[in-house]
Amino acid sequence: MRIVLLGAPGAGKGTQASVIGDREGIAHVASGDLFRKHLGEGTDLGKRAKTFMDIGDLVPDDVTVKMVLERIAEPDAAGGFVLDGFPRTGPQAEALDAALADAGQVLDVTPLIEVDTEVLVGRLAGRWICRSCQTPYHEITAPPNQACVCDKDGGELYQRDDDKPEVVRARLQTYETLTAPLIDYYEGQGKLVRVNGQQDVEKVTADLLAAVSSIAVS
Repeated sequence: MRIVLLGAPGAGKGTQASVIGDREGIAHVASGDLFRKHLGEGTDLGKRAKTFMDIGDLVPDDVTVKMVLERIAEPDAAGGFVLDGFPRTGPQAEALDAALADAGQVLDVTPLIEVDTEVLVGRLAGRWICRSCQTPYHEITAPPNQACVCDKDGGELYQRDDDKPEVVRARLQTYETLTAPLIDYYEGQGKLVRVNGQQDVEKVTADLLAAVSSIAVS
């Protein structure tokens, strides 16, 4: 199975992609992990990406695409993969399709985890992190025992700039602008499957696995 999992920040893509990867026995490829790996190892692609990230620019498609294509060419992805965080744009989706076609492969299914914007803002803007041990908390779903203090080591909890409500709304707007054409692209191919992401995590997982299984059977 070759899967692209779509969803806005806060929709739960990472959690669900990991489950799908485990259940289907395929590689979970997260673009964020790839960036951290290349930056940490100081690879040529990592150095090139850093030059753009340091000035606040988006990393060009060709850099991101090359990272992902190199990753899905590794042995553990030979039996399939679930992509998490890639593609983000139409050109990236087209590049992925072209690379798969060159290898005699096709993308099987693209589930979209749908969550209302206000729900996403609540999920993301409630996150706090310990400065010392990086343990995450949430004001509603996983609050600390004492406000602004980490349960594990007593460290100060802080909110990342990316998780502040006004920034979250801007991030979601950017996602909508970039991803709307991507949704149309996969819907036009008949590969898009919409899943309600506002259900219990287990129900979202069940619906995603059902969507994947239906494609496998067909």
